[in-house]
Amino acid sequence: MPVGGGSIQVMRLFGIRIGVSASWFVVLFLLIFLLSANFQSVLDGSDTQAYLVAVGAALLFYVSLVFHELGHALVARRQGIEVERIDLWFFGGLAQLRSEPRSPGAEFAVAIAGPIVTLLVAIACALAASLVDSSSHFIDAATLRQSASASPAYVLLSFVAAMNVVLFLFNLAPGFPLDGGRIVFAAAWKLTGDRNRGMRIAGRGGVGFAYLLGGLGVYLLLRGAVGDGLWFLAIAYLLLPAARGAIAQGTMRHQLLTVTVADVMDPDPVTIDGETTLLEARERIFEPHGWPFVGVVDRDNRFLGVLTRDEVDAELAAGRPALTAREVVDGDRMDWLIRTDQQLEDLLQHPTLAVPGAVFAVDREDFLRGVVTVEQVRRAITVAPGR
Repeated sequence: MPVGGGSIQVMRLFGIRIGVSASWFVVLFLLIFLLSANFQSVLDGSDTQAYLVAVGAALLFYVSLVFHELGHALVARRQGIEVERIDLWFFGGLAQLRSEPRSPGAEFAVAIAGPIVTLLVAIACALAASLVDSSSHFIDAATLRQSASASPAYVLLSFVAAMNVVLFLFNLAPGFPLDGGRIVFAAAWKLTGDRNRGMRIAGRGGVGFAYLLGGLGVYLLLRGAVGDGLWFLAIAYLLLPAARGAIAQGTMRHQLLTVTVADVMDPDPVTIDGETTLLEARERIFEPHGWPFVGVVDRDNRFLGVLTRDEVDAELAAGRPALTAREVVDGDRMDWLIRTDQQLEDLLQHPTLAVPGAVFAVDREDFLRGVVTVEQVRRAITVAPGR
């Protein structure tokens, strides 16, 4: 059985991979078990009948989730966004997109598509129920009340319709990353003209919504509704880090676009003059401090390159202690430098930032202005939780 991205593939629809996680099976069987008892009391039939209706209800609900996510996926595809897959998991489903919508309008279209499909599924189930039975107890059947007097098919379709109405309303709640939160994100993006600010606004709304659900869960626990209370607390537990992540993502992207190398660099790097001999460099820099490299400048403080301890050791071992730092580093300066007015995003992509761990910042005239280390970049992009 094909497995990918932590899920098991069950089918492909419109060329999109549909998969389920291991947790999905646990919830499916738990849902069937819980629904069987409810259908038994409503239908007043055999255990087998109640079980079969429960299986049908659980499967139709998850089919509804697939339709919901297909709504997102197909609209995203029309926007030119590649859809990787759809996964069903513990609490629902998720359409995995390879990129993000490029405009507020596209974001809104992708976000609203899922709830629209869910509403259409609810309407279709309600209409189908009216066709299979003339019962006037739709609300009773949809809420699985014992006063419902209808056929198994009517009860099944009414219940699935009600589940989709709940799914529709819940997804429209203005809490990121729910669809309602993404609609808020699209609106804030449109009004502010700033994608990152819109993301932070939506994330804060999501944090507030998660705390609201958590508070409701605690209230229900105190009132003795243990199952419902734990359910709301579990949802809040899942939504809160996602909302905080949206805030962090918006803040970090803002920093990547607005913070420059000059904002994060150390303006007083240790350097040596290009005329310094390798023997002097070892005695003054490498042996006393144990540094793996040092910047090299000329007498006017123009950046010449970087002298490494390995280069010094190799040349000294070869019997060339009188070589100057300028002669050794000649030609490697471009591998180490970045302009002071470049963005933090450019800095993160610089090859020497990761190994050996520093980039030298120069101005447009090649004068050395500072050095940036990994730790300085880490501090620049660190976002406090909830900001």
